Amino acid sequence: MTDKANEQVTYNEDNIRSLDWKEHIRMRPGMYIGKLGDGQSADDGIYVLLKEVIDNSIDEHAMGHGKSIRVTIKDGEVRVRDYGRGIPLGKVVDCVSKINTGGKYDSRAFKKSVGLNGVGTKAVNALSESFSVESFRDGQRKLATFATGELLEESGVESSEERNGTLIVFRPDLTVFKGYRFRMEYVERLLWNYAYLNTGLALYLNGEKFKSDHGLKDLLQNDLDTEPRYPIIHLQGDDIEVALSHTDAYGEDYQSFVNGQFTSQGGTHQSAFREAVVRVVRDFFGKDYDGSDIRSGIKAAISVKVEEPVFESQTKTKLGSTEVGPDRPSLKSFVYDFLKRELDNFLHRNPETASALQARILQSERERKDLAGIKKLARDRAKKASLHNRKLRDCRVHFNDKNDLREGTTLFITEGDSASGSITKARDVKTQAVFSLKGKPLNCFGKTKKVVYENEEFNLLQAALNIEDGLDGLRYNNVVIATDADVDGMHIRLLLITFFLQFFPDLVKKGHLYVLQTPLFRVRNKQKTTYCYSEEEKQTAIGELGKNPEITRFKGLGEISPDEFSNFIGEDIRLDPVVIGKDSGIQDLLTFFMGSNTPDRQQFIIENLRVEKDEVA
Repeated sequence: MTDKANEQVTYNEDNIRSLDWKEHIRMRPGMYIGKLGDGQSADDGIYVLLKEVIDNSIDEHAMGHGKSIRVTIKDGEVRVRDYGRGIPLGKVVDCVSKINTGGKYDSRAFKKSVGLNGVGTKAVNALSESFSVESFRDGQRKLATFATGELLEESGVESSEERNGTLIVFRPDLTVFKGYRFRMEYVERLLWNYAYLNTGLALYLNGEKFKSDHGLKDLLQNDLDTEPRYPIIHLQGDDIEVALSHTDAYGEDYQSFVNGQFTSQGGTHQSAFREAVVRVVRDFFGKDYDGSDIRSGIKAAISVKVEEPVFESQTKTKLGSTEVGPDRPSLKSFVYDFLKRELDNFLHRNPETASALQARILQSERERKDLAGIKKLARDRAKKASLHNRKLRDCRVHFNDKNDLREGTTLFITEGDSASGSITKARDVKTQAVFSLKGKPLNCFGKTKKVVYENEEFNLLQAALNIEDGLDGLRYNNVVIATDADVDGMHIRLLLITFFLQFFPDLVKKGHLYVLQTPLFRVRNKQKTTYCYSEEEKQTAIGELGKNPEITRFKGLGEISPDEFSNFIGEDIRLDPVVIGKDSGIQDLLTFFMGSNTPDRQQFIIENLRVEKDEVA
């Protein structure tokens, strides 16, 4: 037995350590803001920091103070100015640097607020390399500046001619959020959600205005990819607002909110809505329609306000509350009673809408019955394939102890044995899986969902992801298309994106679909190797490495060895999210790129053609 084995681990007073607030946040940031990331995902930490600051401004507006919020993001620095009451000047420092300090514990001041635990801006402060807070209140001002949570300077109370409110300026810490970059499409989506939920509030992002007059109706209208089967139903009541319609799209599409907070993972309020819609529609038509037929193609948004909401994590993406508030009905009863009264009345008053809704339900019923036989055969084939081939090299972990997706789980979709082999050898087997395509996928644009079950590749991919019945069973948080950066690779990429947009648009809209960036060049000398993702990076590397470095042009993923691949799918992985812009309808995009409009597409290619010459190593 070695001396090391004989060593005794001591446990005494010296092992007990107390961390101050900022040390704890910096040591365990995931407890406060979820995952870190570099800004490529909508739920990355830098957006959580921004949201925590804006949430305070929204709460001020909700209490009747301040009609506009101005956000400026430039060169990685964020400025948020609201025109609320301003933080009480004697508590400016405490409110951003003392855990469990804030005005939201006083229900008289903030009855239905999101931020209830006094952590938000403290996390922003601790995780920012520079942070300042300035409060303007009744002709006076006070300023405090910090670095990684450490107070640098605190001004006295001075006179000011500025309007009441608060200005917070912060720059996320590069040592925490490595290589971060704010993607403005994510910030814009965040501000639009605030605008939809706070009619009358004007938000500005670098001067651009975000304002809504019709709340969730505007949200749904702007989010529609195609014409709805009937005009949007918009219902409002005390502490609840609902908008819904049906389209010809597959699946269900929900956006849910609690006290102005977008709950991207849904929760009890969204579940209550899904159940209530089925019950109300069945009662209205007097038919025991299948719930999946009633909800197929539904597009809906629901917002509720509850007292002291309980979320399943600090990032507040999933509601856990079952009650609306003390001495009030359960959340499930509250949502059902509202829809039973308002939706039922609406359908009685609008028989054309009721007929269109019933026609969509009957269409779903026919499609479900037509697919019943082939779906059973397809499931059997998928089970058999998973047992007898190696198309899917699965990972070991999919869900956490709350049965939610683990944030780091990834499925790489590759084409060809060499590429899938390299990724398989280089991956983290705990959280990264590989699905190997056999040749180019079918162009499924314009086809019905029957093709998903009849086509072996699509059937097995759907089974691997477990998304046949919606995203609730999705087995991987990130679905990454990993193809060569040549013409064939781009074509495969486009065919796969078409498949997801056509049959599983929620996968894209919820931010799960990515494209893997792999280096185009390797530049090296005897001392150093640099991988370059663009011509510009290559030229920079050549300049840094000096005279006559060796330059290799990677023509395909199969040329990259497993040892090298581990550099590109690990901590420094580069992913491009597949994002559908606010002004881009899915059907319009698919029709243009995958439809039969050859002259238009041909002209687009001619106008955007870029020729790159291969480098000689």
